[in-house]
Amino acid sequence: MQSITEIKSLRSQIKAWRQQGHSIAFVPTMGNLHQGHFSLVEKAKTLADKVVVSIFVNPMQFGQNEDLDNYPRTLAQDKQGLAELETDIVFTPSVETIYPNGLDTQSFVDVPGVSEGYCGGSRAGHFRGVATVVTKLFNLVQPDFACFGEKDYQQLQVIKTMVHDLSMPIEVIGVPTQREVSGLAMSSRNGYLSDQEKDVAKVLYTVLSNAANALKSGERDFKQIEQDAKSQLESAGLKPDYFSVAHRSTLKPAIKEDDEFVILAAAFLGKVRLIDNIQVAP
Repeated sequence: MQSITEIKSLRSQIKAWRQQGHSIAFVPTMGNLHQGHFSLVEKAKTLADKVVVSIFVNPMQFGQNEDLDNYPRTLAQDKQGLAELETDIVFTPSVETIYPNGLDTQSFVDVPGVSEGYCGGSRAGHFRGVATVVTKLFNLVQPDFACFGEKDYQQLQVIKTMVHDLSMPIEVIGVPTQREVSGLAMSSRNGYLSDQEKDVAKVLYTVLSNAANALKSGERDFKQIEQDAKSQLESAGLKPDYFSVAHRSTLKPAIKEDDEFVILAAAFLGKVRLIDNIQVAP
């Protein structure tokens, strides 16, 4: 596995691969890797000849009161895990490499529609930061495929929309959420939870599953489903941020004529913000 920090070196290797006729799959991450991330790498290896993984904690997607400075950084451990999966390149640029002129004058990418509401509503500027850094990384790696986890479902739809709207020759692949035995979606932020808190956190997936079962049984009173779910979360000790039934592709609030849904949820447990979702199709 090559460990690369500079853009020039990355581009040189990508150019050499292209000249040799190799296809490339890409997995962008912020590090602190767990099995959820590794499942993306495993999927990427089935899609292309070469796999590039980036590790970059992107300051542009963090709000003023969010945990940028305290975001867990475990680079040595991450590299070991990627090497065991026989990743071809791990790209670990500095903030100065990605944003050489700082954030204030950096060009940015906005994706209207799907980026609004839900996490976009709760975290102002978050998806602008995501879309901007992913566009820049796509320009550097020039992949044929890019793998993203379905746990961050709104992010996945933002990236898919951006790639379509900007005519990027990249196939964006959603990879199913990896879960702990309890059902709790794997996340870097789970490391902030005590064992007792994890026992409470698993309720989020239980409540999502209950709502999904209601939809599958034909229930179409979406407001009632959402209200019941929020009450269940509050009773368990979670503070709901949002719990919404939406159209699976557009993320617009569900209507009775829809037949493909995604249930999107976020809730606080102390200072830790948990997100999860379940897709419901015919």
